[in-house]
Amino acid sequence: MKQAERAASSRLTTVGMVSLGCAKNLVDAEIMLGSVRARGMRITPHAEEADVLVVNTCAFIDSAKEESIDAILEAHQQRGLAQRPHQKLIVSGCMSQRFAAELRAQLPEVDAFIGLDQVSELGTIIERVTAQASSLPPLNLVTARPTYIPDWDTPRFRLTPAHSAYLKIAEGCNHPCSFCVIPQMRGRHRSRPPESVLAETRSLVAEGVKEINLISQDTTYYGMDLWAQKAGPRQPLDSSRGLTLTALLRAMEDVEGDFWVRLLYTHPAHWSDELIATMAQCRKVARYIDMPLQHIDEAMLGRMRRETSRAHIEDLIVRLRSGIPGIALRTTFIVGFPGETEAEFEALLEFIERVRFERLGIFKYSQEEGSRAAKMPGQIPAALKNARYRRAMTLQQKIAREIAAAQVGRELRLLVDQPLIARTEADAPEVDPRVILAEAAPVGEFVRRKIRGARGYDLLA
Repeated sequence: MKQAERAASSRLTTVGMVSLGCAKNLVDAEIMLGSVRARGMRITPHAEEADVLVVNTCAFIDSAKEESIDAILEAHQQRGLAQRPHQKLIVSGCMSQRFAAELRAQLPEVDAFIGLDQVSELGTIIERVTAQASSLPPLNLVTARPTYIPDWDTPRFRLTPAHSAYLKIAEGCNHPCSFCVIPQMRGRHRSRPPESVLAETRSLVAEGVKEINLISQDTTYYGMDLWAQKAGPRQPLDSSRGLTLTALLRAMEDVEGDFWVRLLYTHPAHWSDELIATMAQCRKVARYIDMPLQHIDEAMLGRMRRETSRAHIEDLIVRLRSGIPGIALRTTFIVGFPGETEAEFEALLEFIERVRFERLGIFKYSQEEGSRAAKMPGQIPAALKNARYRRAMTLQQKIAREIAAAQVGRELRLLVDQPLIARTEADAPEVDPRVILAEAAPVGEFVRRKIRGARGYDLLA
C-alpha cells in the first residue's frame, strides 16, 4: 500500500512560486497556492523541483517591473540549466494584469499569463497548461477589468509566519492620484461583506494567529462603495450612511481571542472623529496607523491629485495624536515629483522635522507609463531625486534614533517573531524596526519585556 501511495504521489503535479511586491500581492499568491492544493497538487519552495513555476509579478514602479521581468527570464534560464525543458512557466500579478498582451509577444518563453480574476482558479489553469503542447503560443487569460475579491472560505496557503496574517478587506481603488496606475490594474474599489471578513478573522484566530493586518488599497474607504448614496472623494466615513471601517473594527473587537488588529494603507481623506474614537476604545486594535501622505506642500498635493490639503493633514495629525494616546504614525512621502521646487521640498523637510513621525519611508518618484504625472512637464533629474532622497532619509534617521532612545526604560508588550526577535505594537511586519531580545521567548506569543537600549532603528530588550 505504501508503495502504491508513493507511486501516486510521484505523479502529482508539483508547483513552485516566486511572489514579488506588496502584501496585497502576497495574499493573491496565497490564494493561488490554495487553489493548487485544492486540486491535489504539491507545493515546493524549490523552483528546480517544480513541474509548473509561477512568477507573481509587481508593476507598481519601474524598478518593480524590472525585477519582475528579471525573475521571469531567470526562471526560464534556470529550467534550461536544471534540464527541465517540460517545466511550465505561468506569469501572474499586476504586471501580467496590465501588460499581458504586450508581454505575450515579448516573452514567448511563458506558457500562460493570468490576471487578478484568475487567482482562485490557478489549479484548474495549471491542469489546462500542463495538457497543452509547449510549442503553442502563450495563453492570455487576463480579463480587462478585474472584479474578483476573495471570500472567507476561499482556499488559501499562507506564506506568512503562523502567528501573523494579512486579511484583504477590499480590492481596487477609486482615487485618481496622478502618479499611480493601480486603479488601471486592480479596478474600482470593492469591499468584502463584513460577514466574510469576520468569518475569516475567527478562522485565523482559531489557527493561532495573534496579529491580523487589514489591507486594501484604501482601508479607510471600506464599505463606502456600498452606500446607497455614493460617497464623494473627500468623504469622511460616517456609519449613519452605511457600512464603514468603524463598524467592522467594533465587530472584530468582539471576536474571542487575544490578538492585534493592525490598520495598513489608510487614506487621510476618509479619517473621521468616529474612526479615531473607535481606535481609542478598541483594545485589540493596535495603536498604529499606516497613512501614506506623499507630500505636504499645497501645490504638490494638487498636482498629485491627493484629494486633501495641508490644513486637513495638519489638523488630522493633531486629532489622531490627541484622540489615541500612544499612537504610532507611519507615513510615506514622494520626492522628485514633476515640478517639485526646492522650496516645496524644503517645506516637506520642515514638516517631517516638526511632526516627527514614528515610522517614515521615502520614495523617489517613478515615471509610470499611463499615469497623468508621466506626461507632466518639469520631470526631475535622477541625480536631484537621489540627493533629495538622501536629505530626507538622513533627517528621518536622526528622528527615528531619538524616538527609539526615548523607549529605553519602558516595559512593552511584544509579539515574538523568532526566539530572539520581536516587534512592538508600533511595528508592522517586514517594514518596521524590531526588538532584539537578550533571552529567547516563545515564537508567536505575546510577552512583556523592559527596553534596555537602542541600536539604530531597533530596540534591545
